[in-house]
Amino acid sequence: MQPSPPPAMDPSIRFFPLISSIQKVALFETKSKLYLIGSNSRETRFRLLEIDRKKPELTIHEDANELEKGDIRKFVQSRSFIRSISAYGVLGFVKFLEGYYLILVTKRTRCAFIGKHIIYTIKDTAMIRVNEPPAGKQIHPLEQRYVKMFSNVDMKSNFYFSYSYDLTRSLQYNLSEPRYVGVDSDFERDDPLVWKASPGERTTYGFRGVPRSRFVWNTYLLKPMDCILHRDWKLEVIHGFISQSSISIFGRPIYVCLIARRSTRFAGTRFLKRGANYLGDVANEVETEQIVLDGTRMSSFTQLRGSVPSHWSQDVSKMVPKPQIALDLSDPYNETAGKHYERLMYHHGAPIIILNLVKKREKRRHESVLSDEMVVSVDYLNQFLPPDFRIRYIDFDMARKSRGEGSVMESLAKYAENVIQLTGTFYLDDKEIHRQTGLVRVNCVDCLDRTNTAQFAIGKCVLAHQLYEMGFLKERRLEFESDCVTMLENLYEDHGDTLAMQYGGSQLVHRIKTYRKTAAWASQGNDIIQTLSRYCSNTFSDTEKQHSINLFLGYYIPSESEVNKSTHIWDLETDFYIHNAQLDVIRQVSSVPLTQWVQPITFRHLPHPASDCNRVVRELIKIHTPDVEIIDYYSNFYHNFKLTSFEEHIAYQLTTLARSFVPTVRTNFSPFEPVRRQQQSAALKNPSLTGKSSTGSTNSSSSSMDDDSDSDEEDRSAKTAPNSSANSSRAEDGVVTINSMFPRTGEVYGFEIKPPKKADMMKYQKYVQMNRICNPQNYTGSAKADSSQQYQQQQQHQYQSQLSQADGIVIKNNEIYMRKDGRLVAAEEDIAIPTVSAESLAVYERYCRMRQDLLEQKSVDPVILEYMDICE
Repeated sequence: MQPSPPPAMDPSIRFFPLISSIQKVALFETKSKLYLIGSNSRETRFRLLEIDRKKPELTIHEDANELEKGDIRKFVQSRSFIRSISAYGVLGFVKFLEGYYLILVTKRTRCAFIGKHIIYTIKDTAMIRVNEPPAGKQIHPLEQRYVKMFSNVDMKSNFYFSYSYDLTRSLQYNLSEPRYVGVDSDFERDDPLVWKASPGERTTYGFRGVPRSRFVWNTYLLKPMDCILHRDWKLEVIHGFISQSSISIFGRPIYVCLIARRSTRFAGTRFLKRGANYLGDVANEVETEQIVLDGTRMSSFTQLRGSVPSHWSQDVSKMVPKPQIALDLSDPYNETAGKHYERLMYHHGAPIIILNLVKKREKRRHESVLSDEMVVSVDYLNQFLPPDFRIRYIDFDMARKSRGEGSVMESLAKYAENVIQLTGTFYLDDKEIHRQTGLVRVNCVDCLDRTNTAQFAIGKCVLAHQLYEMGFLKERRLEFESDCVTMLENLYEDHGDTLAMQYGGSQLVHRIKTYRKTAAWASQGNDIIQTLSRYCSNTFSDTEKQHSINLFLGYYIPSESEVNKSTHIWDLETDFYIHNAQLDVIRQVSSVPLTQWVQPITFRHLPHPASDCNRVVRELIKIHTPDVEIIDYYSNFYHNFKLTSFEEHIAYQLTTLARSFVPTVRTNFSPFEPVRRQQQSAALKNPSLTGKSSTGSTNSSSSSMDDDSDSDEEDRSAKTAPNSSANSSRAEDGVVTINSMFPRTGEVYGFEIKPPKKADMMKYQKYVQMNRICNPQNYTGSAKADSSQQYQQQQQHQYQSQLSQADGIVIKNNEIYMRKDGRLVAAEEDIAIPTVSAESLAVYERYCRMRQDLLEQKSVDPVILEYMDICE
């Protein structure tokens, strides 16, 4: 079957997502009602929601018409309110045992932008009780416990939203043409839209997209708002990590944005969520997208991390650092893994490339259990796929490579280059478009430390390809220690720390510098602290954290458990049936054969993603004027007539942040060349400076990266001799000096700074004495308090009398003399006063008459013209 590629984009037809008309929300509260007034950023369009507080159920009434500012002013003045709250969006409603609570975003901060689309991070929220209990009725004793548990999900960190950009989708999907309108579209029966404009005609459409519910963390909170007519009241947020930085390429800013979306399916903490559920949703599934922006040109690359897609777990009842891995269920037909990979093919195309970083050879069998399980599932599923679309499997024992010879980053760079050659990157400009077909899936056991380093290695290689496509690089390669790579490394370090805190309870234990073997010896103390923090978090607080996630995402609903009042979320022995609620449906025999694990619609569009080729939008509107407010991104990005500070603008923040990547002293301003400061860092590895023993291993920074007791003894002994010899040769290089650590000024600026001569210093000291005698008020604190002329003369006379008996400068009859061996000598004899030659005075005199000569004679002396360098 011939694959169906996505349709080519017609440049005369443009599609713009509609900007939300509700970007500000004002809550007005009375005893019987709650009023929500939503408006756009300019406060020219208003909508009104009315919530009844007396009824036990949530009752929301929406005014179907838009209101004007005068109508809102009259409405507010006609009622008396208990309190009012200003907010920036509605996250939804939640109910526990008594009544509903309204959750609002009260503080936000700009963290990134994609084109003219602004991305915000939530900084604070408010939780307002909607249904007030009747008088005399007591609140359920467990209500506050559920409220506290729900609040354990910190909405003030790592939650992001945008009013015009769909953060749940990739940039490639968001820039694809709509093919179907309506969420109930049938791809098999409905005909897709075909976009073809008439010659010379330009058409503009506005659309409202459909977010991917897998990455919307407040889906459960928004369900009570389904009865609301206007879609802009619903504010979808994602959880994960978003950060943006800029790099200056000879004055031209290039913006690099990193977006990580955490999945809500099978979400949880480290040891309590392992493997996958029956629907193929894996634990710690995070989709990371690297976006590079340069004016109208855009490029992106998407990669994924996630647990091994099989049924396995680790017993945390025993207090051990590394619980034994156990396979809980045999899956002979690999249905769970098949559902997982089929979903990846539907959204990202083929091939799916698996980069498995789990250990292969161990003295005590531990991680290799997962590798064997993964190899068996991939081999089985590939039997039913054509060779071009088969899953590519790469096995790389990253921990073993780090302990041995060679470079981990060089090996990962080779794999990354092969990955990019197979999948490509998304690139769009005015003339051409390239799409990414396929996805690289990186995993280790926890999908934290090793996975983040591997993703950085892939991202570094991808960034070189992206900059090459934009014309900033001559070859597809970036060097370590350059400003560009340093910027990207800092982004991925923050990316890894954030995801590790969310899933593992601590920051990264083994960082990118650890695997590059450039981490300082002192950093090992931090690694130990992070290991202990992660262990304590997994042992003591992960259970409560898992309950909070299940409650927040709606996997456990307290009101439905009131049939048996003795059973609450903290009484459940396991949440297995919560995350496998459709187990009975799965057990039913399907009419589709197991060999057909890829759906026909997915297979029909391979290697292209079927989701991009069949994009569905909720609404589609034809725009007749391009400056209409619903797609006016310029006004939405730049708020006219609004007083703001530079610190509030994301572009200013990125420019300030970029300064941290640029060294203070440099001669080469290219962000792609290694800077001098990193060449000096090699000298800091000398044992005399770092405090290491001269006989210690240079790989000691990575010796604690994994459990060495799991490795073969002969492998460990084989790696000892080369490391020790490397240290001995490094010790023979010589002692580090100041000149080797800090370059001379001649190498940096082109001239040497030398200390002044002794004779010049003596003359300088005499000039200083002259100034102190003539201006004593500048050197005495009391003179500053009283600046009268009489007091200054007294201070001057007192200072001269102190110098009358010693050799130095003396003022007598307003003349300056030098006292030498008790006699006075004229100062001119010791300190030569600069003289000006008569020729120079004549030139200066003619220069002063230049204006008069121009007015009278209309000419200037040729000497002056030559001096001023304005002659022809």
